[in-house]
Amino acid sequence: MNRTTRYQGAVILNDQILLIKQRYYKDGREYWMLPGGGREEGETEEECIKREIKEETNLDVLVEKLLLDLPGKKDNFYPFYKTYLCKPLNDNAQPGSEPELESGLDLEIVEVGWYDLHSEANWPTDRIFKRFFYPTLKKVQKILGYR
Repeated sequence: MNRTTRYQGAVILNDQILLIKQRYYKDGREYWMLPGGGREEGETEEECIKREIKEETNLDVLVEKLLLDLPGKKDNFYPFYKTYLCKPLNDNAQPGSEPELESGLDLEIVEVGWYDLHSEANWPTDRIFKRFFYPTLKKVQKILGYR
């Protein structure tokens, strides 16, 4: 699996964006983020986005376009992040699985949630979200004209 770039989807439905909540088994820490992950060998970026979103949220999506191509912060797991605009083809989002658990990854997806792009009043407030994913969400919000 390619760990240089995290390919993530900004799945938008009715002016809301889909986030997933992950929990570490060891210590119970939880945080919200965009669905996504690393590319598998031979996989295109679009195939990666579709697979990751399906695995993590049970949604099939249409990948519309690249929104952001950004470096990560120096202490990020991935050095680069690519965020694609996605349209869900069904509306039954629910927590999926992390196949990486088989390779020793210590986390699970425990919740999915839709968050209003017009107002951040109800956006997640956990420390990891605020540090790593809030800036990306603000950029997505601006690019799509929600602020």
